[in-house]
Amino acid sequence: MSTPMPLASLSAPASTAPLRRLRLDAKYLPLAVTISLFVAMMTMGSVSYTGFFSLQVFLNLLIDNAFLCIVAVGMTFVILSGGIDLSVGSVIALTTMVLAWAIERHQWSAWVAIPLVLVMGTAFGTLMGVLIQRFRLQPFIVTLAGMFLARGLCYLISIDSISITEAGYSELAQLRIPVWGDASVSIGAVIAVAVVAVAMFAAHGTQFGRTVYAIGGSEASAVLMGLPVKSTVIGVYALSGFCSALAGVVLTFYMLSGYGLHAVGLELDAIAAVVIGGTLLTGGVGYIAGTVFGVLILGVIQTLIIFDGTLSSWWTKIVIGALLFVFCVMQRAFDSAGQKGRGR
Repeated sequence: MSTPMPLASLSAPASTAPLRRLRLDAKYLPLAVTISLFVAMMTMGSVSYTGFFSLQVFLNLLIDNAFLCIVAVGMTFVILSGGIDLSVGSVIALTTMVLAWAIERHQWSAWVAIPLVLVMGTAFGTLMGVLIQRFRLQPFIVTLAGMFLARGLCYLISIDSISITEAGYSELAQLRIPVWGDASVSIGAVIAVAVVAVAMFAAHGTQFGRTVYAIGGSEASAVLMGLPVKSTVIGVYALSGFCSALAGVVLTFYMLSGYGLHAVGLELDAIAAVVIGGTLLTGGVGYIAGTVFGVLILGVIQTLIIFDGTLSSWWTKIVIGALLFVFCVMQRAFDSAGQKGRGR
C-alpha cells in the first residue's frame, strides 16, 4: 500500500510560482531605481527653484548632453558585451579637429566632411575590435592605447583650437526646432533621440542585440550556441567608434570648434551614465533606456547646482562619484540576490 503524498508537497508548485515571477521581474530593479531617482531629483528641483519645472529646462538637459547621450549609447553595447572602451573621448576630440580642419581650412563641404569622420570613427573602432577579438587582448589595454593614439593625432593637425565660422555649418548648428509653445530643441538633440530609438530596436529586436546580451552573460555559452561571437564583438567596438564620431559631430554643433582638449574625461562620464542607468559592469544586463536616464541624471545634477548658485561646479563630480559608489554596491547586492535565487 502506497504512502499518501503530503499536502505540503502538493501545494509547493503553486506557492513558488509567485516567487518565480518576482525573480523574473528583479532584473528591472536597477532601471526602476534609476527612473525613481530621476523623478525624485526633478521633483526636488521643481519644489526648490522657481522656473525649474518647465519644458525648456527639461529639453535643455537633452540639448546640453546630446553628445554624451550618443557616446553613452555606444558604451552601453560595449559594457553589455563585457568590454570597455576608454577611447571614446579622444575619438570625439579627433573628430572635431578633422571636421574643423576640413571645413574651415580646406573649405570642404559639410556633406563630405561629416561622412568622412563617421567612417573614420567606425574604422578606428573596428581596428580595436579586431585586436581584441583576433589576438584575445584585454579591451582595457587596447582602448587605452586607442585613447592615447587618437588624442595624439589631434595635435598633429593643430595644437590650437580651430573655430568653425563657415556660414552654412553655423546656421545648421544654431537651428532650433519648435516643440511646444516657446520650447525648442537643437539638431543635436534630435540626432540623439534618433540614435536612442535605433539603439533600442537594435538591442532588443535584432540578432545582433541578442548576441551582445548572450556574450555578456557568458561568451563560452554563446559560442556553444553557435552565435556569431567574433563578428559581434568587432561590431560592438565599430558601433562605439561610430557613436563617438557622431558625438564629435554633435559637439561641433554645440561648440563650433575643433580642439585636442575637447571631451577630456568624457569616457568616464559615459561609463558613469551607463552604470547609473543600471547596466552591470560584468555585462549581460542593462537597457538603453536606463542609459538615457543616467545621462539625464548627470544633467539634472549640473542644472541643480547652476540653479542653486552658491555651490562650486566641482560638486557635480562629488555627487556623481557618490552615486557611482551607491549604484556599484546596489549592482553587487542585486547580483548576489539573483545568484541566491537561482541556487534555491
